[in-house]
Amino acid sequence: MLCDTALDEHIDGEAFLKCENFQRIGAFKFRGAWNAISQLTKDQRTRGVITHSSGNHGQAVALSGRLLGITTTVVMPMDAPARKRAATEGHGAMIIDYDPANAKREAISKDLVETHGYTLIPPFDHPHVIAGQGTAALELLDQSGPLDTLLVPCGGGGLLSGNAISTRHLQPACRIIGIEPELADDATRSFRSGTLQRVDNPRTIADGTRTESLGTITFPLIQNLVDDFCTVTEEAIVEAVRFLFHEVKLVVEPSGALGVAALLSGRAPGKGRIGVIISGGNIDGQTIADILNP
Repeated sequence: MLCDTALDEHIDGEAFLKCENFQRIGAFKFRGAWNAISQLTKDQRTRGVITHSSGNHGQAVALSGRLLGITTTVVMPMDAPARKRAATEGHGAMIIDYDPANAKREAISKDLVETHGYTLIPPFDHPHVIAGQGTAALELLDQSGPLDTLLVPCGGGGLLSGNAISTRHLQPACRIIGIEPELADDATRSFRSGTLQRVDNPRTIADGTRTESLGTITFPLIQNLVDDFCTVTEEAIVEAVRFLFHEVKLVVEPSGALGVAALLSGRAPGKGRIGVIISGGNIDGQTIADILNP
């Protein structure tokens, strides 16, 4: 956990940053991947695992597989960040490329499961993955003490639902808010309408949130446990990455900066004791250079 006066000066309260950019593979995803893969049977481990991911979950599955001696396959979009792709391959995973404009990663993964007998470790819609992600808030609350608000980035909802479960158990009065890019606002629309909404190939800079929709497990959890949602513009996301680099001395990927973007732009309430999940720091060198030197 990290506190910084530079951020506190921009809000009417005190922020507590849970810095998952310091986690293994540089993002929270290792928590859920390890929890799910470590519980596989001997037969499942022998047959190997597969997942679909734009980067962070793929890295997490690949590293977990390497540490446990399990072969891994990752279905990854052709436009995935180069750094995330290289790291996934570096951990020993076989990458299957696909064009997100013309194919669905879930369908590709399903075909490979049927052909090879792999076990699918989904990026978010799995009880063991969700439970693993929820340990981030468990640790944050242990270090921060009582919080008034918790801000959590949302893509497919694994991080948000997992941390909502642990937060509701430990601090029931804490207000939990999911944060999305405006260009990938399917969870916000789902939450407000009460029906599952989708977004097709969203073009947000926050690549970790480019999921088509919430999952069948994460959606009802979010409906029941989360208090509100807010969205942030692409400009606000870029400014938050820039702010965290210059003022807080953190390298954070766009998806990881959503909570700070919401605070700096005034989209999320900045009063009281505020927990912010910084979900990851895996950003390409060229991307961070472009953000810092527009």
